Amino acid sequence: MAEARINNHAAFIWSVADLLRGDYKQSEYGKVILPLTVIRRLDCVLEPTKDAVLEKSAQLSGRIENVAAPLEAITGQQFYNTSKLSFSKLLGDPTNIADSLNLYIGGFSPAAKDVIDKFDFGVQVERLRKANLLYQVVGKFVEIDLHPEVVSNIEMGYLYEELIRRFSELSNETAGEHFTPREVIRLMVNLLFINDEDALTKPGIVKTLCDPACGTGGMLANSTRKPNSKCSGRS
Repeated sequence: MAEARINNHAAFIWSVADLLRGDYKQSEYGKVILPLTVIRRLDCVLEPTKDAVLEKSAQLSGRIENVAAPLEAITGQQFYNTSKLSFSKLLGDPTNIADSLNLYIGGFSPAAKDVIDKFDFGVQVERLRKANLLYQVVGKFVEIDLHPEVVSNIEMGYLYEELIRRFSELSNETAGEHFTPREVIRLMVNLLFINDEDALTKPGIVKTLCDPACGTGGMLANSTRKPNSKCSGRS
């Protein structure tokens, strides 16, 4: 059931390629599809707490410099977005959708924005705008439901890997170079922390995991396996 759902989501997301055909080479599809998948997922994760974050952000404006802790406490995540826009609201102003999308991305917390910036997505936003495709492409992603209740974290990992596999095939690359099964990643993480069980179960403990072949960050995502532990990583 989960596999079918993942494949259906991947097929729907990849259908954006039909819009890109002619203006993008096949090998370039991932430059649009992958970052928008990440942004849409972040948007869906933050949607339930959006109003509360905006209210708290307004209260804290000009009062404290570092708003990360109180806003992250509301989202329950290690990221947030203070833009009044949401992904669906971007469609409300077709003429200025490029500016609106950039403003929305700029509202993410530094860590989340850094992930998006790694895609160099601003270049694609301008390219899509010039090709009069941006509104259609964003509209396509608004239709996909990537809320955690619908697509779990592990399913999202598989979905993203499936998109990378398709992108790799179009680029004549080997998909295996990009993909490590979630079960293998979990085993690797368990082995890395096998001697740290006691330390990782104590509140307030922060451990750093260095994954020199970070890829899509699967090891980092799976390293947060203890309810009272937090893991960060550097690639």
